[in-house]
Amino acid sequence: MPRATATRELPASREAIWAIIAEPRRFAEWWPRVAVVRPDRLGLAEGSRWAVESTERPLVFRRSGYSGALVVHGVEPPKRFAWALTGDRIDAELRLEEAGSDRTRAVLEVSAAWLVPLPRALPRRALVRLHNICQNGSST
Repeated sequence: MPRATATRELPASREAIWAIIAEPRRFAEWWPRVAVVRPDRLGLAEGSRWAVESTERPLVFRRSGYSGALVVHGVEPPKRFAWALTGDRIDAELRLEEAGSDRTRAVLEVSAAWLVPLPRALPRRALVRLHNICQNGSST
């Protein structure tokens, strides 16, 4: 199974980062190639399903990517968020660990089913975007 992992220190407390993660509509701000998220009434809760639309348009021989549903597999505030993107058969898990005063170590693991192309830079790009949100002070 293809797998990619990235680790990055973020310039905010774990609780501030969790506030970003806990708002489903903000997922599109930090996850690459996602344009729109429509969460179900459960929000960020295990078993919830969010409709997800990609920023890309489908081509003749290629799907748009990430369109479909995001299914929440695990939530442990403010430590862990695990989900699957059904359109691309990608599973992901974000773990947040305290790394000092107003610093958080984020570890993002992404895996895909066999024969599903997995961009190796995907977790790194997501953490860069999350880092930028924290740096710009948009964590509330």
